[in-house]
Amino acid sequence: MPTDPYRGFNFKVEIDGISEAGFQECSGLDANTDPVEYREGTDPNHVRQLTGLNKYSPITLKRGITDSATLWQWRQKVIDGKTERKNLSIVLYNEAQEEKLRWNLRRAWPSKWTGPSFNATSNEVAIETLEIVHEEMLKG
Repeated sequence: MPTDPYRGFNFKVEIDGISEAGFQECSGLDANTDPVEYREGTDPNHVRQLTGLNKYSPITLKRGITDSATLWQWRQKVIDGKTERKNLSIVLYNEAQEEKLRWNLRRAWPSKWTGPSFNATSNEVAIETLEIVHEEMLKG
């Protein structure tokens, strides 16, 4: 019997040394290998496709802005030229709150922070966005 798909709202982001960061949205789980075209001299009419470099898209995390400065301090270190790389995990849970899937991202650092938009006629939560780049993704 096939297993039902997991729902995308039941996840947690774990960042080394940062425990109070709860996120409402996480996107960018993407792995890509660029093809490298190669022509062999013995077969000049066909292009061979070799594997090139592995690339990973930036992870975008969104959350309601709080008075915690931990994520901003991590970003500020990058701005100051003292980049601190951390390991990051994105964990998917089932409805019984059991861990089902985990993506481990290695050597990550925040490349972009975007503050909230303000609108005096709205009562929506102020959202901050953090974009994190990384060098490797492993499915755990």
